[in-house]
Amino acid sequence: MKYYLVAGEASGDLHGANLMKALKMEDSASDFRYFGGDKMQAEGGTLVKHYADMAFMGFTEVVLNLSAILKNLKACKKDILSYQPDALILIDFPGFNLKIADFAKENGIRVCYYISPKVWAWNQKRVLRIKRVVDELFCILPFEVDFYASWGMKVHYVGNPLLDEIAQFEIATDFRNREGLTEKPIIALLPGSRKQEIERLLPVMLSVVDNFPKYQFVIAAAPTFNAAYYEQYIGEKPAKLVFEQTYDLLSTAHAAIVASGTATLETALFRVPQVVVYKGGTISIAIARLLVKIKFISLVNLIMDMKVVTELIQEDCNTKKITEELISIVEGADRAVMLQKYGELAGKMGTAGASERTAKLIVAK
Repeated sequence: MKYYLVAGEASGDLHGANLMKALKMEDSASDFRYFGGDKMQAEGGTLVKHYADMAFMGFTEVVLNLSAILKNLKACKKDILSYQPDALILIDFPGFNLKIADFAKENGIRVCYYISPKVWAWNQKRVLRIKRVVDELFCILPFEVDFYASWGMKVHYVGNPLLDEIAQFEIATDFRNREGLTEKPIIALLPGSRKQEIERLLPVMLSVVDNFPKYQFVIAAAPTFNAAYYEQYIGEKPAKLVFEQTYDLLSTAHAAIVASGTATLETALFRVPQVVVYKGGTISIAIARLLVKIKFISLVNLIMDMKVVTELIQEDCNTKKITEELISIVEGADRAVMLQKYGELAGKMGTAGASERTAKLIVAK
């Protein structure tokens, strides 16, 4: 079968690669074409567009980059039509992918959506659109099944693909030596993979370094940027960079400061106490506060439906508050409580195998 995949950010590239691997096991004649990244490219097929040219974050940023987004949409539609896949697999990235789903449905192409759009967060009536244009929806968060059922939509719950990636991971025993790290306990900094995230969050993350002389700070750098890009923010701060070794870093970290997103769940699954941070454009945040109807922004808290990790958003994302919260999880009583809740979270998440389960369902139809 011919598969066309569309992933628009680093997490989508990771999950897309694992799904491609699983599809090859189920379908020996599989052929791939995709919008994605380096991890998907390593699985074979043809990379049409890299996600580094697609990831725009927030309402304001989308408006400012509208011409580039429209150009990417046009190119994607044209390429899908030319390729005529047996299945179009859309991975998260709803602002772009739901438009592609509309187009595919109009042209009689089967639409599989892997990693449900977060319609439960705001504008829930988008479920009606999903029902109309998506043939098979694969959910990775436990509470999503009941949410879609309340709208009369049957979906597949396949488990979370992060568990697949973590199950495959083997820690590099020489990680510290190879990266020139000392024996001091590590505080990991995960500022995200998008340029807007990094430029807003990394400076404030680094602003707390001098308050923790007993620890060493290590930044999980995105592969789409080089060391010089990060060094403009690091300056004279005693912080190290590691590229494409986030899991090695989390395996050895004592605590972390993490940009809101998939990385918060990864950090929790590695049992690393964390502070979650987020900063957006002023206009984007103002609009989000009007529209978003959820109590939390981190996946850890959303899945547990309670506060497990502290979320410092916008004006609360500052040196003083990050320092206070970090002290409480590296040295205080909050550390043990958070680790206990992480254990409960792991139980809710289930077992690895999301990619395989999804691949079997796609091929079986």
